[in-house]
Amino acid sequence: MRRRLADHLDARARHLLRTLIAQYIRDGEPVGSRTLARQSGLDLSPATIRNVLSDLEEIGLIAAPHTSAGRIPTAQGYRLFVDSLLQLQAPRPDEMDALQREIPPGTSTQDMLGRVSGVLSELTHFVGLVTVPKRDQFAFRQIDFVQLGPSRVLVILVFTDNEVQNRVLDLPRAYAPGELEQVANYLNQNFSGLALDEIRRRIVSEMEAARDSIDRVLRSAIDLANASFRVDTRDDVVLAGQTNLMGLSELASVDRLRELFEAFQRKRELARLLEGCAQAEGVRLFIGEESGYAPLGPCSLVTAPYGAEGKVLGVIGVIGPTRMDYDRVIPVVQTTARILSGTLKNAGLAP
Repeated sequence: MRRRLADHLDARARHLLRTLIAQYIRDGEPVGSRTLARQSGLDLSPATIRNVLSDLEEIGLIAAPHTSAGRIPTAQGYRLFVDSLLQLQAPRPDEMDALQREIPPGTSTQDMLGRVSGVLSELTHFVGLVTVPKRDQFAFRQIDFVQLGPSRVLVILVFTDNEVQNRVLDLPRAYAPGELEQVANYLNQNFSGLALDEIRRRIVSEMEAARDSIDRVLRSAIDLANASFRVDTRDDVVLAGQTNLMGLSELASVDRLRELFEAFQRKRELARLLEGCAQAEGVRLFIGEESGYAPLGPCSLVTAPYGAEGKVLGVIGVIGPTRMDYDRVIPVVQTTARILSGTLKNAGLAP
C-alpha cells in the first residue's frame, strides 16, 4: 500500500515531501511554501508548491497544525519517507570510534549491554535500550558454594561470558562445608561448558538411571543443582537516556510524558514488544501508533536483533520522537547490533 502510494507521486511531489520532512526534522517547525521554495532547489513558485502540498495533505502524508499555515509530516508521511525516500548515512568516524570503544571484548555481558544502551543514547540523544539475554543462552563455567548458616548457602555462578551471579538458597537440610566442596567439584568437573537447563536435564537423567544405588555426593549434587541452576525467565530491558525525551515538543503533555516514564519503569510490556522484534531480520521501525503500545504513541522505535553463532540473543533499539533523524539513527542501530554481535561471538554460548 505504502509502496503503491509512493509510486503514484511524481518526482516533484516526492522531492518536495522529502525536503519538507528533512526541514521539519531539523527545525521542528511547520514548513511553509516559501521555505520549501528556497530549500527544495526547484524552480517553482510558492503558489505551485502550495498546490502540491494541498495534494499531499489530501492523501494524508502531511497536515496543517491549527496554529500555523505551514505543514508537518503525519505518521503515514514519515512511513513513506522511510520506506521510499530515505537516504541512509553511514555512521561518522567518531561514532564508529565510540561504538568500538564502548563495546570492548572481555567484559561481562551485563556490563556490555549497559554500555550499549548508553552509547546508543549518547549518539542519538534519545533513549537507548537493550534486552538482556536469558541466562540459559550462555554456558556455565564454574560454581562455588559459601556456607552462610547450617542450611543457608550462597551460590556463586560464573558463566563463560564473564557474567557472575550470586544466589542465596534456603535448603531443606544442613550441609557440611566439606560436602559443599565435594558437590562443587563434581559439578565443575562434569558440567562446565553446558547451559543451565542442559545441566538440570542430565542430572535428572543420571538420577533416574542410578535409582536406589545413587551415592550421597550425587544425591547432594542433584539437590543443590536443581536449586542453583534455576533459569530466570523474567524479561529485562536496560535503558539509558530517558531524560533526553523531556522538553521535546512532541512530549510536551505532562500526562504523555508520565505515561511513557511509567512504561520505562515497568518494562514488562516494552520487553514483550521487543521480543517480537527479535524474530525479524534486520531493522524494524515503528512510527507513532504502529507499535500498538499506547505509551509510544508520540514516539518512534528503531530496533535491530543481536546475537552470535546464528542465535538471536536479544534486541537493541532507540526510542525518540517521530521527528527523529532516521537517516542517522537507523544506521547507528544497525551498526551497533553488528558490533555487539561480533563481540559476543566468542562469549561461550551454549550449543
